[in-house]
Amino acid sequence: QVQLVESGGGLVQAGGSLRLSCAASVRTFSSYAMAWFRQAPGKEREFVAAISWSGGTTYYADSVKGRFTISRDNAKNTVDLQMNNLSPDDAAVYYCGARYTRSDSYTRLVREYNYWGQGTQVTVSS
Repeated sequence: QVQLVESGGGLVQAGGSLRLSCAASVRTFSSYAMAWFRQAPGKEREFVAAISWSGGTTYYADSVKGRFTISRDNAKNTVDLQMNNLSPDDAAVYYCGARYTRSDSYTRLVREYNYWGQGTQVTVSS
């Protein structure tokens, strides 16, 4: 069983930055690929970024490429999402997801992730 707890959300002005963090309670964190998704009101959960089990490979949605950076620390069981130059379109509840795999491949599919956190709200004012 994996427990994920997100933190770092809040209110920020357009153009500002936030850093989200996800802490995992699991002994074998390095056996999991990790990802961030987001869900705005009335919309489906969408892929934002993913990182391989080793941290050596990262993937981004086109909408955040160049503005967001995903990273992980396997010694601390954490995965972070640095978000820069935020816009109102980035406002959503952000979720951390874990997928049991040692492959460097990634998936944008929600159903492929085995565990989820409770989410953290990001609000961007214009």
